[in-house]
Amino acid sequence: MVLAALLAGCSLPPLEGRHSSTAIPASQTRDTPLGNILAPQLSTHPGDTGIHLLFEPAETFAALTHLARAAQQSLDLQYYIWFSDHSGTLLLRELLHAADRGVRVRLLLDDLGTRQLDTQLAALHAHPNIEVRLFNPFTMRDVRWLSFLTDFNRANRRLHNKVFIADNQALISGGRNIGDSYFGATDGFVFSDLDILAVGPVVDDASQGFDAYWQSGSAYPADRILPPAGKDTLKHLGEKADALLSSQEARKLLAAVHDNHVVGGLLTGDLDLVWAPTTLVLDDPAKGLDPIAHEDLLTLALREEFAVPQESLDIISSFFVPGPTLTDALGILARRGVRVRVLTNSLDAIDMPPVHAGYARYRKPLLKSGVELYEMRRLVDKGLRPEGIGFFGSPATTLHAKAIVVDGKQLFIGSYNVDPRSILFNTEMGFVIDSPELAGKISHIFDLHAPQIAYRVELDGGQLRWMEQRDDEVILHEQEPGINVFKSIAAWLSSLLPIEWLL
Repeated sequence: MVLAALLAGCSLPPLEGRHSSTAIPASQTRDTPLGNILAPQLSTHPGDTGIHLLFEPAETFAALTHLARAAQQSLDLQYYIWFSDHSGTLLLRELLHAADRGVRVRLLLDDLGTRQLDTQLAALHAHPNIEVRLFNPFTMRDVRWLSFLTDFNRANRRLHNKVFIADNQALISGGRNIGDSYFGATDGFVFSDLDILAVGPVVDDASQGFDAYWQSGSAYPADRILPPAGKDTLKHLGEKADALLSSQEARKLLAAVHDNHVVGGLLTGDLDLVWAPTTLVLDDPAKGLDPIAHEDLLTLALREEFAVPQESLDIISSFFVPGPTLTDALGILARRGVRVRVLTNSLDAIDMPPVHAGYARYRKPLLKSGVELYEMRRLVDKGLRPEGIGFFGSPATTLHAKAIVVDGKQLFIGSYNVDPRSILFNTEMGFVIDSPELAGKISHIFDLHAPQIAYRVELDGGQLRWMEQRDDEVILHEQEPGINVFKSIAAWLSSLLPIEWLL
């Protein structure tokens, strides 16, 4: 009887009668400020996409803010995590301001990352110009973990996509979620990350992909999951945002908004864009409900878009669990003379010790085959951060960027980590960019800075060694460096369990 009650309490409402909407065609948004200024540039680069890399965290927050303010007809947003902190609250208010001036706003959030936002999301959904949908939602809001007991297959499948689309003319997408840790607005844990600002035909592709997720069987209107909000909730949202403005964290974000000229440069035609053939790779949203056909997986699309590496392959992934198949494939490339380099997090820097346990068992096979391994250090000392380091770090950081570079010519940037969870369970998205300029820039940053901010892992007599470079000194660690007891125990226990398929 208790189990039946739990199952009944966790059951989802029907989707019949759900409001239908699609992205506003780009042809109908050409008269917007974004559309007007981009039209001449698009006409001189037919078929190509204009790309601007977003390295710095506060700069990315500012670009998102200005893109929201520039929108005149539509904003379509899709995120895995949206925190109710300084940056999350300020960006929610930007969405509200856009809706108040007549912009249609559609916000699709994975429900695992919406804690403490129920009241605000319900109130935003009640706005006539805003729709909020929750992906694979939890009906029992205060005990969400029960869904992992009663409906594990669905609850374990999450929306990991990140994209912010304005007027179907410009987008920002990559690895960042919405929260202070992703925008450098905290003195604590900070994620280093990488996003792109893109204009051109790939934006419409992303909008069509957004529609597929918006209309999927996993996307539930907020009012079918959340209780109604009080009539003053939106007013309180504004008051909360105002109250945050005096904080050090908010002042840092607002200074970036004031100083940032990324979207301003886009609107004046002065932004330095790299124009290149760009392809959206995207999981079928049906992956949010059940396993999908192999040919519909993002990983297969990546393999089809990338050329077989002939000279070099750089993999940058916050979580890296290659499994036997990829380990063998990377080893074959390395033995053929391809320089294969992997940058991931050290145990000290990672925020998920079980994932590190999944990675650690493949270190020796990879090194024996000639693959180069770098593990990001936790840079708590500001003096350890070189200037111009790009996405590789900031004080007290963990690597969160996801990028792949083939032969210095092709580049992938997106939400996809090289691990089983990204392949099998989470929905993912990203962009394959055929640009030696951009690909070369990422590889150059790897060349220049990885030795300074990461341990190089080597084999010495069958034993792992970690080489740390500090200025002109090289420090040899014979044991895994910089770890604490909790992470060591968590990683060790995880290594004993048959859970690699979940990591």
